[in-house]
Amino acid sequence: MIDLTPAASILGRLLFILGSLMLIPALLDGAMDNGNAGAFVEAAIITAGTGMLVAMATRAGLNRGFDTRSAFLLTIGIWVVLPMFAALPMMTGAPGLSFTDAYFEAVSGITTTGSSVIIGLADQPQGLNLWRGMLNWLGGLGIAFIAMIFLPVMRVGGMQFFKTEGFDTLGKVLPRASDIALSLLGVYAGLTLACLVVYLGVGMAPLDAVVHAFATIATGGFSPQDASFGAYPGLPEYAGALFMVLAALPYIRYVQMVTGRHGALWRDPQARAFVIWLAVAVLILTLWRVLTEGGDPEPIFRDVLFNATSIMTGTGFFAGTFSNWGGFVLVAAFILGVIGGCSGSSSGALTVFRVQLSVRAVIAQLRQIDMPDRIAAVRYDGRRVDTETMNGVMMFVTSYILIIGVLSAALTFTGVDMQSALFAVWTSIGNIGYGIGPLVAGTGTFIEFPTAAKWILIAAMLLGRLSLLAFLVVLMPRFWRD
Repeated sequence: MIDLTPAASILGRLLFILGSLMLIPALLDGAMDNGNAGAFVEAAIITAGTGMLVAMATRAGLNRGFDTRSAFLLTIGIWVVLPMFAALPMMTGAPGLSFTDAYFEAVSGITTTGSSVIIGLADQPQGLNLWRGMLNWLGGLGIAFIAMIFLPVMRVGGMQFFKTEGFDTLGKVLPRASDIALSLLGVYAGLTLACLVVYLGVGMAPLDAVVHAFATIATGGFSPQDASFGAYPGLPEYAGALFMVLAALPYIRYVQMVTGRHGALWRDPQARAFVIWLAVAVLILTLWRVLTEGGDPEPIFRDVLFNATSIMTGTGFFAGTFSNWGGFVLVAAFILGVIGGCSGSSSGALTVFRVQLSVRAVIAQLRQIDMPDRIAAVRYDGRRVDTETMNGVMMFVTSYILIIGVLSAALTFTGVDMQSALFAVWTSIGNIGYGIGPLVAGTGTFIEFPTAAKWILIAAMLLGRLSLLAFLVVLMPRFWRD
C-alpha cells in the first residue's frame, strides 16, 4: 500500500502557513474597517487548524523516506488542495462567490494563471485584492521551488535534463532543500522588492504597487484594477515589461549568480533565445501595426511590448486595445502563448527549452533523411540530449497540443462559442490569463462561462501548472500499485 504520510505531512505544514498568512489581509481589512476582516479570520482558523491536525497526525511521515512517488503526490496536492482552502474567504466574505467561482479564482491565483471571475475589482475590499496578489506570489514561489527541486528528479517532460545542475536524486536533494529554499526565497523576495520600489517610483498607488509587484514576479497577472495596467499607462508599462521578462527567466540561474557565477544567466541558451524571440516578435508586431494603422509609433511600441511580454511570459496583465488588434496579431499572440517563458521559472506553456529541443529534433531528423549513414544527434548547451529526455519532451509537446484540441471541443459542448473556447483553453493550460472571445469581451472576466466550462478550465489550469505528465501519471492505475 502506498504511504501517503510523507506528502501529507508537508502538505499539512503548508496549510498551516497558508492559514496564518490569511491574517495579513484580515489585518488590512480590519484597519480599513470595511467589514470583511471576519471572513479572513474564520478562513484562517479553519485552514491553519486543519493543517496543524494533518501535520500532527503524520508527523512521523518524513522519517519513512521521501521517494519519487511522494514527490508526485506532493506536487499534485499543492495545486489541488491548497486552492480549496484559499477560496474560503472569497466565499464567506466579499465578493461572496459560489464554490465553483471561488475555487476557479483560487486555482487561477495559485497556478499563476491570472484569469478572473470577479467584476469590479477596484470596489472590492482591499484585503481581498491583497489576498489575490498573495496567492499569485505564493504560487510563483512554490512553482519555482518545485521546478528546481522535484521536476528534474521526477523526470517530467524532459526536465530530467536539468538534473545535472547539482540535484541528482531525491536522496541528495532533500538534505539540501533548506539551503536551496533560502537562496531561492532571497532571490524571489529581492526581485519583488525591486519591482515594488520601481512601481511606487512611477506613480502607482501603494496597494496597487504591492499587488502588481507580487503578480509580476510570480508571472501571475492578478490586478486590483479591472483595467489592469490600462489604469497606469506610460512608464509603468515599461517597468512591468522589464520585470515580467526577469521573472520568466530560469530561477536556478539567479541562484547561481548570487553564489558567484555572474555570467550564468546570459550563458544559458534558453534565456538568450527567450529574449531574442520576444524582441523579434515585438519588432514585427510593432511594424505591422504602424504600417496598417499609422499614428505615433511610441504608444504602439509600448502597447505591443507590454502585451506581447505579458502573453509570452504567461503573466496575464493587459493594457491598451489588444483585443482589437486584428487577426494577424491574435495568431502571433497565440504562438507566443504556446511557446511561453523559460523552464525552471513560474512561466507556463511549452517553455522555450522544450520548443528548442523540438526544433532541433526535427532538424536532426531532416539531416538523417538527407544523409542516412550519418548519426544526427540532438545537442543542447554543448551536451548530447539522451533518448529518454527527448522522449519526454516529444510526449509533452504532443500531449499539450492534443489536450488543447480535446478541451476546446469539450468547452463547445457546454455552449461556449469556438473562439472563446479555443482561447480559454489556450490561456488556461498555458497559465497565461488573457481572455479573448465574445464570452469574455463583455466583462473582461470568465464569469459568463457555464459552470461545467469553468471546471474544464480549472482542470486545464492544473494540467498546465503540473506539467501535464505529472498529473496524468498519478491517474494511471500502475502508479498506485506497490
